[in-house]
Amino acid sequence: EPGEIEAEFARVGAETVIKKLHTLRDPGPLMIPKETGFGISPDNPITLPSWLTQEDVNYFAGKFEKGGFTGGLNYYRAFDLTWELTAPWTNAQVNVPVKFIVGDLDLVYHFPGAKEYIHGGAFKRDVPLLEEVIVLEGVAHFIQQESPTEVSEHILDYIQKF
Repeated sequence: EPGEIEAEFARVGAETVIKKLHTLRDPGPLMIPKETGFGISPDNPITLPSWLTQEDVNYFAGKFEKGGFTGGLNYYRAFDLTWELTAPWTNAQVNVPVKFIVGDLDLVYHFPGAKEYIHGGAFKRDVPLLEEVIVLEGVAHFIQQESPTEVSEHILDYIQKF
């Protein structure tokens, strides 16, 4: 319901939300139980990975403190209502050369049916010039921050072919 998750985010604060979302390593469905919320206590602070600084967190949190999380959350809330916006592209193909990179801990990669789509032929059908799928081990959703050298090397290797 609108307002519920915003209230939980407000209770724990934008800084904690940013830290929690950026350090999420569980590729399962993102769930924030009503009973326990994020389940974060001062006794168990969130440790930042090497690729995320407190300065980064402060910057992101400052933006969300000004504008809130509702706009971003509404994007997901409206999936059932806005699907028709993409209707003109139903069955359209992406006809440019593609190298797809994803982290094996990215929760989107673990959405029901995502792996089957990517690796089972349907992705290649929709993206006929798909040349390669790279799954980075131990990397979650923020691949370019979490593994910048490896991602950059993959990109450079790919564009040098052209």
